[in-house]
Amino acid sequence: MPVKRAFRVTGESLLPEERLRRRAEFQRCYKQGRRRHGPLMTLHLIEAAESVNHPRLGITVTRKVGGAVVRHRIKRQIREIYRRWGKRRQLAPYDMVVHVKPAAREAEFAELQSEIHRLLRPLIRGQGQTG
Repeated sequence: MPVKRAFRVTGESLLPEERLRRRAEFQRCYKQGRRRHGPLMTLHLIEAAESVNHPRLGITVTRKVGGAVVRHRIKRQIREIYRRWGKRRQLAPYDMVVHVKPAAREAEFAELQSEIHRLLRPLIRGQGQTG
């Protein structure tokens, strides 16, 4: 049985172990996970592996959303929103992929923020259903 590694808490930074980094991790979320939909993005989520005791985030933004500058700006904004969200440490251990829809191109920062918080809120430990 794999041993759970300690999750280090270091302020607001988003550590490498808090991110999905391999294609297989993203594919697992897409193929086997549940989905939560919103007008600006879809959240794909699946319970994390036994060896992981904290949530991990991945972000995908396709060319349909815009050029490289637009895509990278949206990814930075989403990481910043997630990184600064005070309840992030209370999330259950899920692997999550935020898939951004083309409508997000025109969205303001506050709109992205409210949608991410709305999609993530049911995943807080002890709050029941995630579907």
